[in-house]
Amino acid sequence: MESAAQSWIERVIALAVDNVRNGGGGPFASLVVKHGRVLAEGVNRVTATNDPTAHAEVVAIRAACRALGHYQLDGCEIYSSCEPCPMCLGAIYWARPARVCYAATAADAAGAGFDDSHIYRQIAVPHGERTIPMIALPAPAALAPFDAWRAKTDRKLY
Repeated sequence: MESAAQSWIERVIALAVDNVRNGGGGPFASLVVKHGRVLAEGVNRVTATNDPTAHAEVVAIRAACRALGHYQLDGCEIYSSCEPCPMCLGAIYWARPARVCYAATAADAAGAGFDDSHIYRQIAVPHGERTIPMIALPAPAALAPFDAWRAKTDRKLY
């Protein structure tokens, strides 16, 4: 691994350890870097904020997008102390960074009690058979939001 990437990984691991020691939340941290400069840091804040979406990557992505004034992370790199979970992976793909580097694996996280494998398995299960059933409720106006979007001449595609 190139030396700059290795230094970012070491920094993000230290942030994750500090987060645990300081009672901030789970053992996860993330950085968003652009052109060799940190745009944002994020640590897991799930229990500190009672927000199940406050994973380190999501926290860092939100802060970086605010700093850039844009909803995408073009030309950015994300460094994470651990392989991103399914939710963070979705957020990463929507943010569109250039690459993601991580230290520990999903298997390492599972060994510490953070096992996301059931979520990956649920994606392939038919909606009504999932452990949390997903139920489509057809409505006459269901497509109205999409119609309004398509009709909007000044829409911003993402």
